[in-house]
Amino acid sequence: MLTGPPTHHIATALRQVLGSGWEFTIDGTDLEICHRHRGSPYAPPRRSPSWVELLTTLEDAFAARGVPRDACIPLRWGRETELAISAVQALDPLLKDGRSVTYRSGFLPQPVVRFTGKRDHNGELLDGYLTSFVNVSRVQPIQSIDEYAAVLDDWLYVLSQLGFHARHISLYGRLKVWHRRQVAGVTLRFRHLDFTLGDIVLLWNVENPQCMAVDLGTGLERLAWARKPQSWHDLIFGSLAGAAPPSTLDALRTATLLIGNGIMPAARGAGGVTRRVLGTLDPESVRLGVSAAVRASHRYWTTIAALPVPWPAIVSGIEREIARR
Repeated sequence: MLTGPPTHHIATALRQVLGSGWEFTIDGTDLEICHRHRGSPYAPPRRSPSWVELLTTLEDAFAARGVPRDACIPLRWGRETELAISAVQALDPLLKDGRSVTYRSGFLPQPVVRFTGKRDHNGELLDGYLTSFVNVSRVQPIQSIDEYAAVLDDWLYVLSQLGFHARHISLYGRLKVWHRRQVAGVTLRFRHLDFTLGDIVLLWNVENPQCMAVDLGTGLERLAWARKPQSWHDLIFGSLAGAAPPSTLDALRTATLLIGNGIMPAARGAGGVTRRVLGTLDPESVRLGVSAAVRASHRYWTTIAALPVPWPAIVSGIEREIARR
């Protein structure tokens, strides 16, 4: 149970779980945690696993720490956001309603759609960002800040199974409580070398603080990129990288996820998001059709969860939407 401000407990709990091999720097509310041997060079693994292999390694590593995989939440969300934008939404009943239940709990590889990726001055997504991606998360209720710290320790084990080493991981952020409507929290981010991978967030319901949870999240694609640095577009789009502008491939990848979940283009609601995504396509860039990009994206998304709509129907839906403009 959460009693009193949590910030002065967090550093203590993290010290206890991480041990003497880590250095803590605290400046006011700013916290940074680095391994004592952080200066050692990183040797990327020689082989890049397939997406299925990467996901299986994650699932097995979490299971070894007693964290089973749970099913994805629906992409069509409809509560505060039209679509699922984060696996943490699985904790809505606990964190927003103050009820001791959740929609999902455990290891959750969740396809999401967001329009918040960082962009350059031309409006193009920067490397490392996508409109749709797999939010790799561990979301679960907890009873104490010690459990929150233990989740980080488990995560270091999971990362080790992917080929990362703890000495190259650091944690940073502010030990300051933020508030968003019914929910309060403290966010710390973790990085590999100089590349920020994701965050670990302590969360609780403002009116019912014993409803407390942890959300540890990163992106499957960012994990793969950090594990073995390479061209971002080659990693994401494979043999199609260079065949069309990255913005076109990103839009088709996202549209495949949306229409594959039955979210057809429409004037409003979740379908309005699909129409918005497809509205970014220049018809000239897809004059030869979209089937190759849709098939590739469909294979990717179905490694995470089954898509109820087959790829030929997705192609037809996209081409009809393009033709109506």
